[in-house]
Amino acid sequence: MDTTLTDPLVGKLLDGRYRVESRIARGGMATVYVALDIRLDRTVAVKVMHRSLAEDPTFVRRFIGEAKSVASLSHPNVVHVFDQGTDGDNVYLSMEYVPGRTLRDVLRARGRLPAREALEVMIPVLAALGAAHQAGMVHRDVKPENVLLSDDGRIKVVDFGLARAIEATNQTRTGVMIGTIGYMSPEQVTSGAADVRSDVYSAGIMLFELLTGRQPYEGDTPMSVAYRHVHDTVPVPSTLLPGIPPLLDTLVAQATARDPAGRPADATALLVAAVEAHRVLPKESGPVPSAPASPPPGQDSAPPPANQTLIQPRVDLLTGPVSDVAAPAFRAERGFRPNWFVIALALTMVAAVGVTGWLFSQNPTITVPTLVGKNITIADNEARRLGFIVEIGKAENNEKVPKGIVIRTDPVAGTETEGKARLLLIASAGPKRVSVPNVAGMSQDEATAKLAEAGLGVNNVKKQSSETVPRGQVVRTSPAGGNQVKEGSKVDLMISAGLVMPDVKGMTRDQAEATLRGMGLAPESVEQADAAPPCTVIAQDPEPNTEIDKGAAVRLTLSPCAPPEGHWPWENNDQNANEEQVIVIPNVVFKDVRTARQELRAAGMRVKVKRGSGHRAMVRAQVPPAGQQVPPGTEVTLY
Repeated sequence: MDTTLTDPLVGKLLDGRYRVESRIARGGMATVYVALDIRLDRTVAVKVMHRSLAEDPTFVRRFIGEAKSVASLSHPNVVHVFDQGTDGDNVYLSMEYVPGRTLRDVLRARGRLPAREALEVMIPVLAALGAAHQAGMVHRDVKPENVLLSDDGRIKVVDFGLARAIEATNQTRTGVMIGTIGYMSPEQVTSGAADVRSDVYSAGIMLFELLTGRQPYEGDTPMSVAYRHVHDTVPVPSTLLPGIPPLLDTLVAQATARDPAGRPADATALLVAAVEAHRVLPKESGPVPSAPASPPPGQDSAPPPANQTLIQPRVDLLTGPVSDVAAPAFRAERGFRPNWFVIALALTMVAAVGVTGWLFSQNPTITVPTLVGKNITIADNEARRLGFIVEIGKAENNEKVPKGIVIRTDPVAGTETEGKARLLLIASAGPKRVSVPNVAGMSQDEATAKLAEAGLGVNNVKKQSSETVPRGQVVRTSPAGGNQVKEGSKVDLMISAGLVMPDVKGMTRDQAEATLRGMGLAPESVEQADAAPPCTVIAQDPEPNTEIDKGAAVRLTLSPCAPPEGHWPWENNDQNANEEQVIVIPNVVFKDVRTARQELRAAGMRVKVKRGSGHRAMVRAQVPPAGQQVPPGTEVTLY
């Protein structure tokens, strides 16, 4: 059974803006839907909090505050929050829609990941967390379920701030947090306190799971798992899977230190270490398939020493010790006189080599690394680590490169520079977008000029009937005003054709005049002998579909309105006539065409539909008019 069919929100318009298309996920705190933002015509993800949370005023107040903070966080690895609101009992977030899978889905499908691939997942996650930490935000619930892998290969972190909004509510009771207890830091378990180093701990647990395919602690109850986080030291991954590189053992050990002071200061610090570990790992790295090694009975495996670092000092050959140059050997024998010139030359060579080595050690040559295509934060850290004085220039718009990714450096990669050289990094500002100006009510020339000022052009110009916008003025644009579009794009203009003369031929005079007056026109009628039904329009000036101005005069030519010889041919003057030989035409004016057609056919009449230009599918007039007695099979024309 499709559960979306039973979900009351599917198919509804949330807050007058988001048309809920389908349900894609349901968790302990919220349900996530795919929806269409009808205002901006874009697909979004809408996270609707469960009713128990929405009824808690403390949660709603914190939820709104956290949503505003997260909306200001702009990073390519963070799921963007567009909007927050309430609709009756529904409290929701409108977010960027990322089609793909969660990291939990990947782990279920594949199990553990190779070392390099695990780091390639963690690096964007840490970049997202680092950006949040620098903005003063703490995630509080880092876990594979909150990491999204899009179909196009991007990695994004979701649910920033949600844990903080929930923590003051009655939802934090034991049992609701079962799904996240495996990633909680010791301080979160004991006191509920969390800072940026708590996110670092959770990230370390997640890296452990990526490398080994399981969490470090398992237990029959959440409390038993929580107890081990507080009292045990997280084992290094190689104790479960021999062959995992020591660098990754150290990375996990540092991130999961029980004492927050022993962990990297924030996610950016852990990111730097992860990037360096990825750089020095061989292309093919990972555990050798073998049976997991077990620690001695009764003992937990000890991690590497806490002061072990991932980034080892780089030894430059030019700065290393200079080998001694031995002076020519001689014996001070009686009668022997040394060659002082040779000795002086040797000593001079020793001094020269030593001075040269010292000069090179003070100002070594550094090659500019390849930084194009990397996140600007990662590139900045890598360049500074090599000894460059980094300057980050103004970001430049780029249609192909995502925001925050380095697009060029100065000097370029491969350039050899002297130590402490300046290195300029230029990142992408993402595609340049401009807002379509509101040109409704302007003339075509005015609208074209206004669009040109915004860096936009005009594509198609189409005319559209309008009873409200004067002829020659812009009714609307496509895309509509306010939408963000690529600079240089072309916009379609819909120009008002004013009023379009309807086809009223065949209507009775009363019907035709009522239709025209309703459009703001001034009908004038004259009669002319004709065989048509009485008092109906047989000609009109202007002709149908002619563009006219409001208030214009319309000349109607009518068939005679007085019956010849006192009665019309279809009228039955025989009082003794069989009543079954005539039927009364029902009134179908203002009904929709489909209903009117069914009603007339049910009465035994033939129906002809004459559609007007620019009108809805509703009957404006009928000929013959309602109430007439006519023979069965008479044709009734609907306008």
